Amino acid sequence: MTDIGTRRLLLVNGPNLNLLGTREPEIYGTETLADVERTVAEAAAGHGFEVRAVQSNHEGVLIDAIHDARTDCSGIVINPGGLTHTSVVLRDALSGVALPVAEVHISDVRARESFRHHSYVADVASVHVVGAGVPGYAQAVTALIELILSPTRC
Repeated sequence: MTDIGTRRLLLVNGPNLNLLGTREPEIYGTETLADVERTVAEAAAGHGFEVRAVQSNHEGVLIDAIHDARTDCSGIVINPGGLTHTSVVLRDALSGVALPVAEVHISDVRARESFRHHSYVADVASVHVVGAGVPGYAQAVTALIELILSPTRC
């Protein structure tokens, strides 16, 4: 079982997710980044966890936040945005910190343009929630915390 002295998750939202609520609402809905952060905080609190949230349009800021999570987080919930399909270094950062990861996408990226079908994050994430809208973040949090607290987790 994981030493769960730190009951905190890092929530990472990548480029353009600051535009939620106004950017292509027919794809992403009308909920905002603040709604996402509230959804995640409430889901985590229901399991006795807190959340540190970061959103950036700059890859290096996200990588630094992931690196920092090694010292005070038990897991990472991430919607990498467009970096999902392009960023080997983001994938390597997630792999390098050796924390459990939940990958979330608001839209069903598999039903969209072909370039969105590949995720560099997929092979380092233990939890995947795709196409469930903002409520998918809560699903990811619950699944990730169950994994973190699992007595069979090495």
